[in-house]
Amino acid sequence: MIAAASAAGDFPRLETVVLLLVTGLVFWVAHVYARLAGERAVGQPVDWSEVRRVGRGEWSIVEAAVLPAGAVAGSPVLELSLTATGWFALAVAVAQQVTWAYLGAVHARVSRAQARVEAMVNLLLGLAIVAAKAALGH
Repeated sequence: MIAAASAAGDFPRLETVVLLLVTGLVFWVAHVYARLAGERAVGQPVDWSEVRRVGRGEWSIVEAAVLPAGAVAGSPVLELSLTATGWFALAVAVAQQVTWAYLGAVHARVSRAQARVEAMVNLLLGLAIVAAKAALGH
């Protein structure tokens, strides 16, 4: 979202914060709906307790938007321009993605080597987004 928003022009900070958080919520709703629809398609009943369980399970999607939004909100303290703010928020998002990939792998009890591989794959995915942003000239 950060790369796409900055490609469309400079968004004021508050608008970018709101856009990040709302995008996180929309993706969360989409993931919850997809999981519930998939479970019903295989014949599992869906009730409100299942909706709550799936919603809690997917909540990390919303949480992932909070740090980049915080980076945007806090960027005036660092005296960052709007362009620099976009890059800063993107760096925070990529660092968060790599960290959670590593910690998730460790939590899943894979080897440390495998956890590092998963972190590196996520770093490469993040750098692909950075490259796309740079290619767009922002």
